[in-house]
Amino acid sequence: MIIDCHGHYTTAPDALGRYRDAQRAELEADPLARGTKGLLGISDQQIRDSLEGAQLAMQAERGTDLTLFSPRASWMGHHIGNAHTSRHWTEHCNELIYRITELYPVNFVGVAQLPQSPGTDMTASVTELTRCVEEYGFVGCNLNPDPSGGYWTGPPMGDRYWYPFYERMCELDVPAMVHVSAACNPAFHTTGSHYLGADTTAFMQMLTSDVLTDFPTIRFVIPHGGGAVPYHWGRFRGLAQAMDKPPLEELVLGNVFFDTCVYHQPGIDLLLDVVPAENVLFASELLGAVRGIDPRTGHHYDDTKRYVDRADVSEEARALIFSENARRVFPRLRLG
Repeated sequence: MIIDCHGHYTTAPDALGRYRDAQRAELEADPLARGTKGLLGISDQQIRDSLEGAQLAMQAERGTDLTLFSPRASWMGHHIGNAHTSRHWTEHCNELIYRITELYPVNFVGVAQLPQSPGTDMTASVTELTRCVEEYGFVGCNLNPDPSGGYWTGPPMGDRYWYPFYERMCELDVPAMVHVSAACNPAFHTTGSHYLGADTTAFMQMLTSDVLTDFPTIRFVIPHGGGAVPYHWGRFRGLAQAMDKPPLEELVLGNVFFDTCVYHQPGIDLLLDVVPAENVLFASELLGAVRGIDPRTGHHYDDTKRYVDRADVSEEARALIFSENARRVFPRLRLG
C-alpha cells in the first residue's frame, strides 16, 4: 500500500467559497461580528463531482492508494476575523473532510484543521482536535506556527502557550503536520516562500526549545521536504553543537519527520541522502501548490511517487517511505 500523508481538499464545491465570502462581508461591516455557523448546502453528489475528476483520478493514475486528507491549507486563514469566525469556518471544513471519508473510506482518512485565531489560547484547538479524532476518526492535524498570516506575532512553538495542545496531541496519540496558511504579509509569496520559510522556522524553534524533551512521545511532520532543513543539515548540526545540545540526530529524529513534497529528482535525492529513510513519509500535496507539467520530464511536478521510485535507496527503505513510516507516525491509521 502507498500512503500519501499530505493531501488537501483544494477542489471543494463553490458553495464553500461563497460561505467564506459571506463571512468576510459580515466582518467588513463589523470586525467583532460573532455570526452564526449556518449551513453550506453541499450535497454528497457535489462532493463526488469535486473529487472523481481530480484527487481520485490522480490516485489511480499515479499509483497511490490512500491519502491523509485535510482542508485546503491556504484557505485556513486563521488571521481572518475573530475566534467565532475561525470556529465556524473550521468546523465546516472538517465536517466536509469527514463526509469525504465516509463516502470514500478506502481512499481518504481525515486530518483536522484547527481554529487558531490570533490572540486566543489553544483551548478551541484542543476541543476541535478532540472532536475530530474521537467523533470522526481523524488521525492527525495541521498545526499553524504563524496564525497571523506571515507577520509572526504569536509565540514560538517552544513557548508554554502551546503546551496544552501538545499535551492533548500526546494523549490522543496523533501527530501534527506543521503547516501555515496563506500569507497576508505582502513580503511573502504564500506557497513559494511563506510555506518553505515556516517549515524551516518551525524546525529551528523545535531545535532551540525543550518541546521534544518535555514531550518525548510527540510527533511532528514537517512538509515540503523540510523547507531548507535538509540542504542546511550541517548548519543545524553545528548550531545544536554550539548550544551544547545533544547531536542533532539524537535531538530531533525521534520526534520530527519530513515528507516528500519536493518537486524534482535532485531535491528528493538530497532529502533521502541526508535524512534517514525512517524519518521520511511519502507525500504529494494532492492536489496542491504546483500543478503544471515539467517540460524537462513531461510529467507533473507533483507526481512525487516517480521521484521516490527512481531514488537510489533500498527496497526496504522505499517500503518505509511509502507505507510503514505513515503507519508508525499516525498510529490511529487502522488499515487491514
